[in-house]
Amino acid sequence: MSQDPAAQDPATQVPATSDLRIERTPGVVTVTFDRPHRHNAFTREMYAAMRALCAELVQDADTRVLVLRGAGGRAFAAGNEISDFLEQEPVAYEDWIRELLEALFALPQVTVAVVDGVCVGGGLAVATHCDLRLATAGSRFGYPIARTLGNALAGSIVYRCASVFGESLTREMLLASRLVDAPRAHAVGAVMAVAPDAEELDAELARLLEGLAAASPVTIRATKGQLLDRARRLEASPEGDAEMLREVYTGPDFAEGVRAFLAKEKPAFRG
Repeated sequence: MSQDPAAQDPATQVPATSDLRIERTPGVVTVTFDRPHRHNAFTREMYAAMRALCAELVQDADTRVLVLRGAGGRAFAAGNEISDFLEQEPVAYEDWIRELLEALFALPQVTVAVVDGVCVGGGLAVATHCDLRLATAGSRFGYPIARTLGNALAGSIVYRCASVFGESLTREMLLASRLVDAPRAHAVGAVMAVAPDAEELDAELARLLEGLAAASPVTIRATKGQLLDRARRLEASPEGDAEMLREVYTGPDFAEGVRAFLAKEKPAFRG
């Protein structure tokens, strides 16, 4: 096992990765998840680079907007790179990822997830921790972990999904392993706009950025602070959540899920 990632400071110890492209224009930072051959699944190095960027943006008064998107036109991000769970203690790794999500959610900038394709697992966790979401009509969202890995999410991540998509769709995602398409997501307010194709998605983003550039930074900061306070009070993980996750990650279903995923087989969960 490698050193517990939660005990490290990835912002200073882990260098950026070529799988994460960062582009800067006046007032806007755009991050592109660039692993299209793996549907942009997040690696530990990608998470570390995002943590470093979040630490930088907290002190950056010139940047007004952070845009997150996936390369390739098939996925925003399709979860996490499963092999990374074999290299460190899984619960500590999940906790380390959760810290990044909290840092992303607390940024002073307006954060926008631009979704073109599949947005599941860790990708959905990142998207729901953004302020706003845009999507193409063919995009789909979900947490099909009950059929794939047999793991569980931290309570705060489940609650964030319920705040964005509503409890009914969150139950559908997690219990029925169903993916929610962009029109349904838009109907419940989880996505602010649905574009017919990638070209119109870029046009929708441009219109949004134009509007945000004209907005009052004072209003943005005050509103984000209020909503962050609400989320922290209402979406805190329940007591005993860490112990429950440890039981799940050391149990037989997660071991079978990882084995089957790496072997490209269907898992045989037994509970």
